Amino acid sequence: MKSVIVIGGGAAGLMAAGTAAKEGHRVTLIEKNKILGRKVLITGKGRCNVTNNCEINEFIESVPVNGRFLYSAINAFTPKDTMNFFENLGVPLKTERGNRVFPVSDRSADIVNALKKYNKGVNIIKGKVVKINCEDNIITGVTAKTENGHFSFDADAVIIATGGLSYPTTGSTGDGYRFAKELGHTIIPPKPSLVPIETKEEWPKRLSGLTLKNVAIKVFDKNKKLVYSDFGEMLFTHFGVSGPIILSLSSHLRDIKGKNYTMSIDLKPALDEGKLDARLLRDFNELKNKSLKNAMSKLLPSSMVLEFINLLSADPDMKVNMITKELRKKIIYLLKNLDLTLSDLRPIEEAVITSGGVSVKEINPKTMESKLVSNLYFAGEVIDVDAYTGGFNLQIAFSTGYLAAKNI
Repeated sequence: MKSVIVIGGGAAGLMAAGTAAKEGHRVTLIEKNKILGRKVLITGKGRCNVTNNCEINEFIESVPVNGRFLYSAINAFTPKDTMNFFENLGVPLKTERGNRVFPVSDRSADIVNALKKYNKGVNIIKGKVVKINCEDNIITGVTAKTENGHFSFDADAVIIATGGLSYPTTGSTGDGYRFAKELGHTIIPPKPSLVPIETKEEWPKRLSGLTLKNVAIKVFDKNKKLVYSDFGEMLFTHFGVSGPIILSLSSHLRDIKGKNYTMSIDLKPALDEGKLDARLLRDFNELKNKSLKNAMSKLLPSSMVLEFINLLSADPDMKVNMITKELRKKIIYLLKNLDLTLSDLRPIEEAVITSGGVSVKEINPKTMESKLVSNLYFAGEVIDVDAYTGGFNLQIAFSTGYLAAKNI
């Protein structure tokens, strides 16, 4: 039996602590928040997208930053293992579009409660670790500030599972980066990943809150080269655009400011221009005595109609029977090519996850142990790995937490 300290009570920390306890170790988990799994509670809009029900190779392909580093971790604790893990703890799961896995209840609290149940044998302390203690590059314990003052806790091994810098209100304030740096590790500068995007145009702001489902996007660089495409759901915000396909886009591009990227939205991807023209002719024939704004409400969300017509530079009150062939072609083009200029990523505080962190070159991928300090392990977002949206990042937390604990 060894004495193990886990720093951080999020997805990675709870998996690591519970697994280490099941391995027979004496485990203490130190969390500075009053609530365990605080960030897990808000994932998936409170529904918690726990993993992605895909094969390992497909999983690795969905990790654009250092995906190959995760082969051992994902093989040790696969998406199927995660699904079995929660179902065995009494949380039925379901798989939705894009292989996204959620609790049947759509309640993230059920996932957190299951993780708490898994940590039944763990000593959980509310406190803030201020230093990791080390002698001759071997871990000896931590110093932490609790409600009763500063204390030193001896340990044979320490797992850093403190998260990144995203959503700082949940406790992700970069503590793990500081600990790792103090112990000689290289920190890849943190950047926002899975983050909303600002647009140069003002009109999306006037549509703030509007969600578009089943749309396609294509993103082109300043040389008109296609650099990204996706299909799914997005929404307009007070600064630009967000939603699942936009978050994945941000993970792919990473650096937008000053790059003159253009995003083209296809509002009707199921219809080519010919079919869309036939649909318009049919609608316009039925509504020939109605106004353009009334006719367009059959094709677009009502809150979007006037902005769309404004982009056409047309009169919303013009009668449908006055629409020219030229204007109809313009409508078709705009329905298939609604362009926006991407100007910047939102701040890291608004990101779902953080890109950057402890360099994977200094972590053993087969054990998650530091290559520089004996008995120091890393798990979750503190490591320089991040994936697209869709349950991949929580799976990374579970897999790395599990692998770290199994190798103590």
